[in-house]
Amino acid sequence: MTYRFYHLKTQDDMMQEDLLKIYADCFKDNYSLPALSEYGTKNTLTYGDFARRIAHVHLLFEKLGIKPGDKVALMGKNSSNWVTVFMATITYGAVIVPILQEFNPTDAQHIVNHSDAVALIISDSLWENFEFGNLRKLRTVFSLDSQDVIADRNISVNARNILRELPELFAERYHDGFRPEDIRYSNFPTDSVAVINYTSGTTGFSKGVMLTLNNLCGNVVFGIRSQLHYKGSRCLSFLPLAHAYGCAFDLLTPLAVGSHVTLFGRLPAPKPLLKALSEVKPTLILCVPLILEKIYRKQILPIISKPTVRSLLMIPLIKQRIYARICRRLVEAFGGEFEQVIVGGAPLNPEVEEFLYKIKFPFSVGYGMTECGPLISFTPWREFIPRSSGRTLQGFMYSKIISDNEATIPGEICVKGENLMKGYYKNEKATKEAIDGEGWLHTGDMGTISDAGTIFIKGRYKTMILTANGQNIYPEEIEAKLNNMPYVAESLVVERGKKLVALVYPDFDAMDKAGITLDSLQPIMEQTLKELNSRTAPYERIDNVELLASEFQKTPKRSIKRYLYH
Repeated sequence: MTYRFYHLKTQDDMMQEDLLKIYADCFKDNYSLPALSEYGTKNTLTYGDFARRIAHVHLLFEKLGIKPGDKVALMGKNSSNWVTVFMATITYGAVIVPILQEFNPTDAQHIVNHSDAVALIISDSLWENFEFGNLRKLRTVFSLDSQDVIADRNISVNARNILRELPELFAERYHDGFRPEDIRYSNFPTDSVAVINYTSGTTGFSKGVMLTLNNLCGNVVFGIRSQLHYKGSRCLSFLPLAHAYGCAFDLLTPLAVGSHVTLFGRLPAPKPLLKALSEVKPTLILCVPLILEKIYRKQILPIISKPTVRSLLMIPLIKQRIYARICRRLVEAFGGEFEQVIVGGAPLNPEVEEFLYKIKFPFSVGYGMTECGPLISFTPWREFIPRSSGRTLQGFMYSKIISDNEATIPGEICVKGENLMKGYYKNEKATKEAIDGEGWLHTGDMGTISDAGTIFIKGRYKTMILTANGQNIYPEEIEAKLNNMPYVAESLVVERGKKLVALVYPDFDAMDKAGITLDSLQPIMEQTLKELNSRTAPYERIDNVELLASEFQKTPKRSIKRYLYH
């Protein structure tokens, strides 16, 4: 068995950039430019305002006795206060523990305890479901909304008094007023842990991923060198910033170059999101597959499925005009001024991807994991190869496939490099299981790599089904086909005995519009099963379809918790 891997720099040539200096320089250089806005309000902070707020939080931490290396937990929706706390914590040298607001209270409280957080900043509505008495090491709780003290058991200092005195203390420290030259952050070792990001995995309880300043810097510097964001660019931040994907490229990278970030602090449902995109007109859009898939299924597919349009699409010249018109409308719907849409966080449905590529929509699909903060591979849209997840990051990451032929025979994808985590917090066993003795992270994803280093993902190692004949079945590939069929909202392919079964949650909205009941859906699903099996290899054929009355249970990232359905 051979292992080929792609590395584009040596260990002796590791990145020398200092992340905190990047931010200090950016905040000084762009002092009067807009940094943060909250969508739907007139609240905008310049980089100078933002740096001043960070300095206030630094002073508060200092007076509370919070030291570099201490853990600070943060839970709430995307907002300027959330961003301020995050950036203030890492520039102070403390460790931020961002918690997805979708986590249930029991899991969230476990994370606060497990992370050894000494302070918690949380939205009032979320705090209502917490019990202060259960948070053993926590000293102080602040409201993310009002910035008041909610609870305090700090014996040595009184948090409420410090908060009241903070304006006066700040004025004493910056008696000439806060100026650009006052923006400077300490030089901490690049391997210092900056973030503990708890994963929202599909296979069980989350683990605390320790990301260092260098891990964050690898992602940010790649974003800067690739000009994903630049001075004066516009960003609409609608992905959860508590997740590594949104955090790295909707927050950390734009704030390192002088971009204007508009925070969309609500659930990104297509209709309000498209309205925000048309108003903000971002120059780069980060997206999860679900949004593009919904737009395709609800708005595009009904048009191109009409008999008249299908006939016209058979004529090459007219087909190109129809495709160009659909692409133009889609670009306009996304604001019309973006360079590209980057899709990540989950696999993009192949049918949707194929159509977007056909119409020349400017999109690209990347690959990452929380454990890499998150980016592993990416290709700009003009170089994007369909069904791929981009090239291994040149100069930042290494990758290899455990396979006899990495270009043709799928094997487990392994990676290492600048972006690879320090390990799982207080979980040496899980760290050793994930990272081998040579420093390779075993991702659990199966795929191939081309000679140019482009990654093609087949599915998860843990979900792969091995047939009696030795054939590998990747359920995700079958599910992608099934999810595009009529009246299927989402599906999961599982093995029951020696049979393949498709669990289907119906598209009840489409059923209601067509006047279809559950009783009349069964024969339609039997026809769907025949159609599906005609599109799959003989060893991939589904034996039965089971309809579910309730939606699949999901992680906060909206991935199905597969382990619950085997």
